Amino acid sequence: MTSDLAAGTAAPTLTTVPLGDLPSLEGTTFGPSPWRTVTQDEVDRFADLTGDHNPIHLDPAYAAGTPFGGTIVHGYLTLALVVPLMAQVVEVTGVGTGVNYGLDRLRFPAPVRVGSRIRVTSTLSAVTEVPGGYQAVYENTIEAEGQAKPAAVAVMVVRYYA
Repeated sequence: MTSDLAAGTAAPTLTTVPLGDLPSLEGTTFGPSPWRTVTQDEVDRFADLTGDHNPIHLDPAYAAGTPFGGTIVHGYLTLALVVPLMAQVVEVTGVGTGVNYGLDRLRFPAPVRVGSRIRVTSTLSAVTEVPGGYQAVYENTIEAEGQAKPAAVAVMVVRYYA
């Protein structure tokens, strides 16, 4: 994983919160995370893992002739990177097990060009008690550097068990 901070940019703050205090942070925005460059090698490996070998992701000559002007990152690879990006801005401690419970909404408003830098800003929009822990809803916006529209907007539901 590559992480680069732009020159002159302050490092993001990691917020660490004990599981029992999570409800008190409802409404809090975390981030943005540090910038992270997405490489062609990562895109190629993701394509091999998933079997999604669309040339828009893998073939620079083909992709140069598309409206994108070059290869673009798989949307689901962009989504998969939300977890390590979020881990740089919020950490819930005292968790025995944490699991992704699902997504309430997912959109990819703008493609990410391979070689671009992305980062996430997450808002903890809801916390509810569930047997053995809490369910947290994070509204995540993944942006690509220099793009007006977000690369992805994902409302993610996470369950934390003590």
